[in-house]
Formats: sequence, C-alpha cells, structure tokens
Amino acid sequence: MGQVKNLHQGCLRCYGAAGSILVPDETDVQGLHQKRYGYNRALTRRAFMKFIIKFFPEITIKSRVVRKQMVKQLRDNLRVLLKPIDPNIVLDREWDKLTVETQLPEADVGAAIIEVLSNTSGIAYFLDVQEYPLIDLADVYDKTAALWLERLRGKTFSVRCKRSGQHSFTSLDVERDVGGLLGENSGARGVDLRNPEVQVRIEIRDQNLYIVNERFPGIGGFPLGTQESVVSLLSGGFDSTVASYLTLRRGMRTHFCFFNLGGREHELGVKEVAHFIWSKYGASSRVKFVAVPFENVVAEILKNVDDSQMGVVLKRMMLRAATHVAQELEAQALVTGESVAQVSSQTLTNLTVIDRATDMLVLRPLITMAKGEIIRMAAEIGTEDFAARMPEYCGVISVKPTTRAKLFKIEHEETKFDMSVLTTAIAQARYMNIDEIANEDVQHADVEILSAPLFDAVILDVRAPLQAERTPLRAGNIRIEKIPFYELQTKFAQLDKEKTYLLYCDKGVMSKLHAAHLVEQGFRNVKVYRPAP
Repeated sequence: MGQVKNLHQGCLRCYGAAGSILVPDETDVQGLHQKRYGYNRALTRRAFMKFIIKFFPEITIKSRVVRKQMVKQLRDNLRVLLKPIDPNIVLDREWDKLTVETQLPEADVGAAIIEVLSNTSGIAYFLDVQEYPLIDLADVYDKTAALWLERLRGKTFSVRCKRSGQHSFTSLDVERDVGGLLGENSGARGVDLRNPEVQVRIEIRDQNLYIVNERFPGIGGFPLGTQESVVSLLSGGFDSTVASYLTLRRGMRTHFCFFNLGGREHELGVKEVAHFIWSKYGASSRVKFVAVPFENVVAEILKNVDDSQMGVVLKRMMLRAATHVAQELEAQALVTGESVAQVSSQTLTNLTVIDRATDMLVLRPLITMAKGEIIRMAAEIGTEDFAARMPEYCGVISVKPTTRAKLFKIEHEETKFDMSVLTTAIAQARYMNIDEIANEDVQHADVEILSAPLFDAVILDVRAPLQAERTPLRAGNIRIEKIPFYELQTKFAQLDKEKTYLLYCDKGVMSKLHAAHLVEQGFRNVKVYRPAP
C-alpha cells in the first residue's frame, strides 16, 4: 500500500494537478524516473509533450537549397519512426528547428520518443519543453518555479534565456529576475554562472514561453538518405559494426554483406547485430542483408594459394563479391572496418593491393582509430555485447603472412584460383530485407509463433538487460525469466526439459532467430511469443 503525500507547488508539472497523490512508501520520485527511463529528469505525467529539435551544425552551414532538403529528409525520417509510437504525432518544420508534439500522456510514450530522437542522425540535441503563452516576467518566474524549484535544492545553478521578438525586457532581465527569485526560494547552494551543477534554460519567442525540462544529446551527422547508399562488409565484430554505425550516422543508407565462412552460429550472430544496428539507427529506411556462402572460396584458397599470400587474396575475393552485391543494390561504395596496421593484412601496402581488386570506392571510417577507441565506441552504440560474444571463424591463418604484398605476386597466386568457385558463391548469395531476416529461419525450422502465452509455459525475455528493465514485460500470471539473447544458446540446455519456453523480444527478430536455431539443435520445447499489437 502507498501513503498520501502532499506535493509542493513545484511538483505540479510532475502530476498535472495540485493536491495529493498516492505514491509508494519511501519512494524517491526522481529515482523512479531515472530507473525507468535512464535519464536525470523529474517523473512526469503530462497531458502532452513537446520537443524542440536542433540540427547538426554542418546542416546549418549548407546552402539554402541543400539545408531545406536535409531538414525535409529529417522530418520524413522522424515521421516514419514516430508514427508507430503515436499515429497522430505532429512534426512541424521551421528554418532553425523541428518541433515534435504528442497529445498522449508521457507515461505512455515519453521514453520511446526520447529513444528515437536520441538515435536519429541529423540531430545535434533536442529539448523537452513546457510551452505557455507569454504574460509577463512574474508569470515567467511562476512557471519556471513550478518546474524547477524543488530540483535546485542543495545545488548551484544558473538561468540562461534565449529571446526573439519585441518585448519590454531583455534576456538579461529574465536571467537576473528569475534567477534571483529561484535562488531565494529554492534552497539552492547559490548561483554559479561559470560551472553550475544545474542550468535552467528558458526560451521566449514572440508571445510564446518555453521552459526547458531537459536537454538531450543527439548523435549528430546527416539525416539518413541524404547521402548515397553503401554496402558494409559485416563480420559482427567490434570493427565492422562501428564502421556501419558511422556510415549510417553520416546519412548513408547502409546495406549489410556477410561472408559465411562455414559457421551457422556466426550467421545467427551477424543477423542479430545487423538488425540491431538498423533498428536503432537506420530504421527509417529499409535495407538488405546479404549472406554470401564463402566456405568453398576459403577451401580453394587453402588448397592452391601460397601460405603467406592467403590473407590478402581472401580480402580481394571478398571485395570482388561485395562489388557485385553493391552493383545489384545500386550502392556507390563499400565499407570495411579496417584500421591501419591493426592486423597484418591492414598495412598500407597490403590495403593498396587489396583495393586493386575493385574499381569501386572503399570507405574505411576506422582507418586511424586504435582498437581501444573502437571498443569504447561499440560500448556507446550498444554493439559491444554482440561483438564480445560473436563466434570467430577465421577464413585463413598464415604462418608468416605478408605485410608488404606485391601486386604481381598476388595476381600470380590468383591464377591458381578457380574463379568459377567465386562466381558460384556470388550467384548463391541470399538477399533478405533486414526487417524480415528471421522469417526464413523460422519457416525452415518450423517454429510455432503464439500471440497469447500458454498457461503452463515459461516466457523467456531475451532482450538486453537495460531494454528489459526500461520496458518490463507483463503477462498476467505467466512466469517470466530473463535470459539475454547472448546467453541463451549456452543456458537453454540447462533448463527444465519438461517445460515449454516462449521466447520474447520487442521486434520479434531475436526471439525468432534463436528459436529457429534451438529447434535445429533438437530442442522441441521452444516457441516464439509475439503478442498481438
């Protein structure tokens, strides 16, 4: 049971009405919101939400025509991504910003909208704002106090105001008057204009007042679709996943090309990480996942190519195949995760020889990055868990690999290679829409998909821990256990074989892929739980 607690006037924004509410005993409201959404914001239950989106600076310095086109593309991308959250969401385009407004309660859609805006390229930062009609300076203070007073207690702060239009006061007047009253009434430790713990932001545009509740960083870059398409050679490790993210962030529609060297586990893992990267950073545009069977190509190299030259020859074969894939998809460049001197095949000399296998541009976003930097970025974008647990399938391992390949030697070794093997591999490549990559596996393995859980079954939530914590799964009295997708293959065999297990994830992709793989391994007590929308 909870207890009735009276709220300070400054908490009216959090609950939408004055008076008392029922809250859990000894519950810290701020802590609840941090746990649920992962952001340092006051728990809110507003009747509607509004966000102001500020563009990536490189967009703002473009010519008027290019800037207009990029902003339109950003708005179109956001419409695709936000409509499933709120079909009636409103996006308004202005010269220096986009505004997003929903009439749905924040408790229903707030975290989902913030997640989308945080991961959409083209956005420098965005503001969660409260909008009011402008009355006078006294009212500006009242509205600001209602939102910020309690949150300043015991902290240093400053007030910053941006103002445009004709008014009887200046921005400095707003900062001085509102800041002085907040300092007197909030219990703050004081005003610090240089390095405050909290910054209260106010914007006044003509007769509209905007009080900023929180400022969120975006990922920057250009809106997806404003640059040409590319094909990323994806192995699923740290390097190729980060390289793919960087091209998406730069506005390039990025297809994924995977060279299967003989591992079913590897293909499963690469499909998962490809779908994760696309769904988080590129879902406004459909792309392809292409799987090229390369087992026979590797076998041909091992049988006929000199040991020291095998690594370079394999990379050249991959570029040839990827070039064909790119031409099929009308892409303009290939993308790899190579970094100078990270491994023997990545010396500048070897990369030069490798690139001679194709006339297509090869982009290497990580070319000067150290491995530690790449791993840190993988952690930031959410691919570290995938990469750390990705099964490794080395195509060729040379005893003494060359670091200074000679083109004439490599071409001589390739005369021993039966090129019809490569041609066959290219012809057998499978092209799948990224949002449908699980369907083929499910149909092949005959996995049952249920829209309602079985009474005596156990639901296995296979989402990443943070995602499962932010949006907990509810299924009545049905038992739910959490086993992240990257631990499922090792832990499933230890579960009660007499029980039926229903795999669940938000999009249904991870659950379908793993269910199909478990069925192929002989487990018959696994199904997919996919609730009806």
